Amino acid sequence: MPRAATRSKNSGTDTHDGTSRRRWPALLTGCALLATPLTTAVATPAQAAAQAGSGTSYVALGDSYAAGAGIPAVSGGLCLRSDRSYGRLVAANLKPASYTDATCAAAKVGALTTAQTDAGIRVNGPQLDAVKPDTGLVTLTIGGNNLGTSDLGFVDVVLACSGLALTNPFGAPCRDFYKDTLTKRLDAVAPRLADGLKRIHAKAPGAKVLVVGYPSVVPDDPRTCLGKMPITTGDIGYLRTVLGDLNKMAARTAAANDATFVDTLTPTTGHDPCSADPWIEPLIPGKPTLPLHPNATGERVRADAVLNTLRR
Repeated sequence: MPRAATRSKNSGTDTHDGTSRRRWPALLTGCALLATPLTTAVATPAQAAAQAGSGTSYVALGDSYAAGAGIPAVSGGLCLRSDRSYGRLVAANLKPASYTDATCAAAKVGALTTAQTDAGIRVNGPQLDAVKPDTGLVTLTIGGNNLGTSDLGFVDVVLACSGLALTNPFGAPCRDFYKDTLTKRLDAVAPRLADGLKRIHAKAPGAKVLVVGYPSVVPDDPRTCLGKMPITTGDIGYLRTVLGDLNKMAARTAAANDATFVDTLTPTTGHDPCSADPWIEPLIPGKPTLPLHPNATGERVRADAVLNTLRR
């Protein structure tokens, strides 16, 4: 299990040092592996992923979908960092030399380089401050909050769609309201995300960077939400398109900036808020988490997606 978190006075991050006094250089680890007799059993994929993270430092960045916000137990004040976020679960599997959690609920892309505040109160330091020259792994989920005008981000859009449903219950009033606004917001996010990735590489040239996508917040089949979500069938389809565009933007930006995209939409499809077995909770959550956010099972599935990517 991860060690207890130590609060950083400057950055607001949670840092876990597992082997800070016995940090073997990666070169020595590689030499030891080369010196192992050929008769030694080949490592399993899980062992391979663990070996990839062992001896290096891991930094988790991003918004509430990276923080596992609202899933007990939480820390980090208003950042609502969960001890069962995908980052914490990945760290528990990899056992890195150190793990720093700089994620924070309500973070937008600007939070990578600027302190995050709420009502003028500093909530979290610039997240990129957690990235150091010796950082070997970075995970990042961010951009969804830039779709909305409030700190709720994509949830803000869903709530707007819910209110608009009363004006045209058989149409797509939310799509008609936003028109191309959300597309323009995504277009504006892409270069800022690209800049963030470039800054990560500049600060930690040897780091492997994973951009972790958003899960199945709305279903493929809008009809499954009838009577379960106060949004028209037409707008459920519209929101699924927006979610797809968000993930596509993140994937394209990652590919163009020496990062790897991790798809978490596919492994959570069929377990959306309108499903019989939701891993992403509805507007009124049945399990502890924020509305339209992954529950503990959803975070575990997302962690598995990250680990599977590292094993490739």
